Amino acid sequence: MTFPSEPDAVGRDLPRRDGAVKVLGTAGYAGDAPLADPAYLHAVQATIARGRVTELDTAAAEALEGVVAVLTPATAERLASTEDRELAVLQDEEVAFRGQVVALVVADSSEVARHAAALVRVGYAPQAHDVELRADRDDLYAPEKVNADFPAATSEGDVDAALAAAPVTVDETYTTAMYHNNPMEPHTTAALWDPAGDGFLTLWDSTQGVHPTRAVLAPLFGLDEARVRVVCPYVGGGFGSKGQPHVNVVLAAMAARAVPGRPVRIALTRQQMFALAGYRTPTVQRCRLGADRDGRLTALAVDVVEQTSRIKEFAEQTGVPARMMYAAANRRTSHRLAVLDVPVPSWMRAPGECPGMFGPEVAMDELAERLGLDPVELRIRNEPAVEPGSGKPFSSRDLVGCLREGAARFDWSRRDPRPGVRRRGDWLVGTGVAASTYPVSRMTKSTATIRREGGRYVAEIGAADLGTGTWTTLAQIAADALGVPVDRVEVRIGDTDYPVASVAGGSSGMTTWGSAVVEAARAFRAVHGAEPPDGAEASGAVGPADDRYAMHAFGAQFAEARVHVDTGEVRVARLLGVFAAGRIINPRTARSQFVGGMTMGLSMALHEQSVLDPRTGHVVNHDFADYHVAANADVDGIEAHWLPEHDPHVNAMGSKGIGEIGIVGTAAAVSNAVWHACGVRVRDLPITLDKVLHALEQRPGR
Repeated sequence: MTFPSEPDAVGRDLPRRDGAVKVLGTAGYAGDAPLADPAYLHAVQATIARGRVTELDTAAAEALEGVVAVLTPATAERLASTEDRELAVLQDEEVAFRGQVVALVVADSSEVARHAAALVRVGYAPQAHDVELRADRDDLYAPEKVNADFPAATSEGDVDAALAAAPVTVDETYTTAMYHNNPMEPHTTAALWDPAGDGFLTLWDSTQGVHPTRAVLAPLFGLDEARVRVVCPYVGGGFGSKGQPHVNVVLAAMAARAVPGRPVRIALTRQQMFALAGYRTPTVQRCRLGADRDGRLTALAVDVVEQTSRIKEFAEQTGVPARMMYAAANRRTSHRLAVLDVPVPSWMRAPGECPGMFGPEVAMDELAERLGLDPVELRIRNEPAVEPGSGKPFSSRDLVGCLREGAARFDWSRRDPRPGVRRRGDWLVGTGVAASTYPVSRMTKSTATIRREGGRYVAEIGAADLGTGTWTTLAQIAADALGVPVDRVEVRIGDTDYPVASVAGGSSGMTTWGSAVVEAARAFRAVHGAEPPDGAEASGAVGPADDRYAMHAFGAQFAEARVHVDTGEVRVARLLGVFAAGRIINPRTARSQFVGGMTMGLSMALHEQSVLDPRTGHVVNHDFADYHVAANADVDGIEAHWLPEHDPHVNAMGSKGIGEIGIVGTAAAVSNAVWHACGVRVRDLPITLDKVLHALEQRPGR
C-alpha cells in the first residue's frame, strides 16, 4: 500500500465522525430502531441453580391488561437446532443455572411486560448444585482446546529439573475474580418477521458483529442466512460480551414469531446481564519461576484452574501469554476446568491475556525482589530473540523500548527499591511495573466495496463500531488507499446488507476490515483509474496473514499506589502506559482506547468482583450500586504513550490492534505498586483494604 505524502489521512488526529450524533443523542442504537407499534418482552428467570421446572402458572400474567403473549417450554416454538445449549431457550424444563430463562412475557409496554413476568408462578424440583471453584477439586479436567483454538497444555524441556536446580525460585498462586462486562448500553434486540409471511427476519441488535450474529441465528430458526438481516450502526460498548449472540437475540426472534406482523423489543436489565450475557471466568494460577543469580529465567510454569458451565464449555486461554512472553529454555503451561452449575463464561476484554498476565507479572516482581534486581531490568534481561515455542521471528517487538520509555517518563530511576519506606502524610507510597502484550489477529473473512457516488467515494463493509472509532479510521484508511482527501470518503457499516465482515473482537477489527478496504481500493483504481465515473465500484477481500512471523503488540504499565496507614485504603495516583502497537491510525481514538483499557484494568485491580453466593448460585452484587467500576475520582492521572513502530508484515496499514492491550498488565502493575508502598504482596484480586490492613497494624510505632 502506498500512502500519499499530502494529505496523509492515516496518522492524523481527526475528530470522530460519529461524535456529534452521539453528543446530540441522535445516534440510532438498537433500542432506537424506528418501529411501528412495537411490543415488549421481559424474561422470567429461574430462582434455583439446578433442577427442573415442574409448574408454570401463567394465568395471572395472561389476564393482565396489555399482555400479548406468554411463552413457556410447552408453548414456545421448537428451534431447528439446539446444539448450542446456551441459546436453546425454552426447549425443555431443565434448569442449568440461576437466572436461566424459563418463560417470557410479551406486552404492549415494557412496564406491563415486567409486571406480568413477576406474576408468573414457577414451581421447581430442585437438585443439589455446585458453584464453587477450587483448585483442589478432584473432578477437574483438561479441555482439548482453549479459546481461539490454542492447545490446552504445552511443555518444553524439563521444568521440574530446572526448578530444582535454580538458585532462585518463585512458587506462588494468584487468583482473579469473576468479572462481568457491563457495557453502558445493555444487550438490546428488536425483531420483526416480514408481515408478508415469507420467513424474512430483521433484527436490530447491539452486537459486535452483524454477520456473525446472522450466521449463528439463522440455523436456530431453520433459515438460510439470506433470509436474515441484522442492523447495528452504533454500539454503546461491548467489551466482548456482544461478540457472540446471547439469549436476548433468540428471545426477541421467538417472541416476534408469536405475535405475527408486530416487532418485539427486549433490553436486558442490568441485573439480567449478570446471568444472561456472559462473564470472565475466575481463575486460579499457580506460577513457578526459576532463575540464575543474574536473573535469567531457566524455568517457567503456569498451571491454570478455571470454571465452565455444565451446558456449554468455554475455556479461557489464561496460560497462553506466558508461552511467548519471556525467554526460558524450560517451560510448561496447562489449563483445567471445573464444570459448575453456573451461566456460560464468554469473552471479556482481552480474554486470556488480561487475567493471564496478572499472575506471571506479579511473580516476575517477586522474583526481582528475591534477586535484588530492578523489575524493569529483570524483564529486559529475559527478552527472547525469537518467539518462544514457535521459534518464529517477531514481525516487530519493542517491549524493551516500552519499558525504557515508560521508566524515563515515570522517573523510575529515583525509585527506592525497599518497600514501605516512602510516605506522604498518612499515605504510604509505592510504584510498580508490569509488561503487557496482545496478539495481532487478522480474521480470514471480510470483504469491502468501494463505489463512486456523486463525486465522492463510498466504502461499504458490515463492520462494527463499539465506540472505538471505526466510522473515522476506516475513512482514513480508504482515503489514503485511494489517494484522495479524507473528506471525500464516506463509510457505511453495521448492516448485513453491506459486504461480510468479521466480528469486532480480539483487537482484529481494523487489521481485518482495513485490509479489505485497502484491497477494494486497489481493485477500484486498477479497474477504473484516477477519474472513475459515478457508479463505478470494485470489491476486495482480506488476504491471509503472513504466518512466517510471530505478530504481537507490546506495552509497559507503570502505577503509583498509595495505602493509608490507618485504614488500609488503596488509591492509585498515577497510571502510565507506553505501547508498541504498530502504526497508529488515529491518535485521538487510539489514546481513548489505551486510556479506557487502563481504566478497566484499574477497576479489575481495586474494585471489580462478582460475588457468587454458593448457597443459591446467585451473583448478589448484580447492579452498579454494588458492582463497583473505576470512575474519575479513582485515579488522579492516566497517561498513554506509544512508540513509533514500522511493521510491514502485519498488514497493509502497518497497524496492530489496540482495543485490548491497555487492560493487560494494569492490575499487576497496581498490585506490585501496593507491595512497594506497604510491603504486602496481594496475590488475590481485587486489592481491598482488608488484604493490607493486617500488615499495617504490625508496623513499628503502631
